[in-house]
This record gives sequence, C-alpha cells and structure tokens, in this order.
Amino acid sequence: MKVKYFSNILKIASIIVLYLFSSCNISEALGVNVMNISDPKWKLVWSDEFDGKELDKNKWRFDIGNNNGWGNNELQYYTEGKNVKIENGMLIIEARREDVKDGNRTYNYTSSRIKTEGLFSVQYGKVEARIKFPYGKGLWPAFWMLGTNIRYVGWPMCGEIDIVEFLGHDKWTVYGTIHGPGYNGGKAISKSFKADATKDKSFVDEFYVYGIMWNEDEVVWYVNDKIYHRVSRESLEKQEKLWVFDQPFFIILNLAVGGNWPGYPTFETPFPARMYVDYVRVYKLENE
Repeated sequence: MKVKYFSNILKIASIIVLYLFSSCNISEALGVNVMNISDPKWKLVWSDEFDGKELDKNKWRFDIGNNNGWGNNELQYYTEGKNVKIENGMLIIEARREDVKDGNRTYNYTSSRIKTEGLFSVQYGKVEARIKFPYGKGLWPAFWMLGTNIRYVGWPMCGEIDIVEFLGHDKWTVYGTIHGPGYNGGKAISKSFKADATKDKSFVDEFYVYGIMWNEDEVVWYVNDKIYHRVSRESLEKQEKLWVFDQPFFIILNLAVGGNWPGYPTFETPFPARMYVDYVRVYKLENE
C-alpha cells in the first residue's frame, strides 16, 4: 500500500510540474521575469538600418553646441549634420580637430550627437546596435538612453541607461551603466566587459552588437550573445534608491571628445575619428 501511495504522489507531483512548465513559461512558474536574448518572441518594432543616402530626419534629431561641456567638461561642438554621413549602409559619426566659433568662444573639435527625442521612445524591450568604435586617447563614443521626462524633472531624476560606452585609449573594454537619483556620476552603477585578446578582435577592429533587455523588474546588458551586467529594481530598493526606469526613454548616439572620464586627446590622437553604426534595432516581446 505504501509503495502504491508514494507512486500516486509522484504522479501527481509530475503532473503539477508539467503543467507549470508547459502551460506557462519557466519565469512565470518561478515567479521571476526572466529575459532571453534569443527568445523568438522578440519582435522588431523600430529600426534604422542606415541604408539610405542621408540620415533619416523622421527618426533622428541633432543636439547642437557644447552646452557647457555637457556636464562632463567635454571639448567638442556638436554640429547639425556636418559630422554625420551615411555610407555603405552605415552611419558614420565623425569627430574632427577643427575650430568652430559660437559667440565669443572657439571650440577646437567638432562632432555629432543624434537622438530620437520627440520622434521615438520605448518603455521596456530589447534595444541594440552593431557598432565599431574609434581608437585614440580622449575619444568617448556612446550608445545610450534618457527618460523622455528630462525636460520636466531634469537629470538624473529622468534616468539614464548607458547601453555601451567606450574610452578610446582602451580598445579591449566597454561599459554598461545606469544613472538615477542617488546613483549617478561617480556613484553610477556600472560594469565593464572585456574582449578576450587571445581570441577576439578588439572593439576598434571589429563590429560588436551592444544591447540591453529591459522590463519592469531589471535592466540587463549584453555584448553579442554574452550577458555581463544586470541591475534590478529590487537591488535598488534594498539600498533605498529610487527605480526610475518605468517610463519611456529615447535613444542617443554620439562621439564626444575629451571629458572628465576619458581624459583629453593628445597630438597622437588620430583625427578625423569615426564611429561606425551598422544598425539600431528595438524589439518588444509579443505578449507585451
């Protein structure tokens, strides 16, 4: 009787397990919202493949000027289109060592910063771009996002997600970072990812896919198919910090010159310096 009893218990337990993992996904069964880079439920909702003759003004706008160093003591003056071109199916953002005057000030470098603000924003999903970075001290390219409410609440309350940042003097390392109230600037939550110099090409010699997966519970960073960083709502709340990533964000691509973090270019820094972007793509899960 005991053998038959335990046999029946095992059958019931098996049925329950099969139900949990077949009628719903594993994350639901465990009570955890797990995201997978290659999940077939990711559906493309917005992209720019840069296959036209010029930058698509229906998708991108320009930030212009120096804006007091953009809060980082940066040196470049962002132009309206002069430092951007589409060539061979790629976006090229070009930083140059050249003088430009704005009022009584002269800036010694020009570059470009483009954004989707007012044209496209996303709340949750997978956001990625295929990029090759320029090499040289003082170069600071980035692919990142800001909350659409920045004009009302300011930074860092709006939130900032740095999908990838690169410092031109170190061709083997990239960074994924999150900024918010109480964890910004030097206190931002960041992690680096290093290419394997024994078997991989560097980030200046090869295109890599840089992205995030983002939902109401966490932000997850990846390079190609490798996850290397994650920040959860729970981890912030345990530190009594505010999670500000439950709202729409817009996308930014830029190539800065100089600044507090990368340092400043030298006479050996090669100019013009070019950041190549093959595509930018945004996906949403089918059930969202």
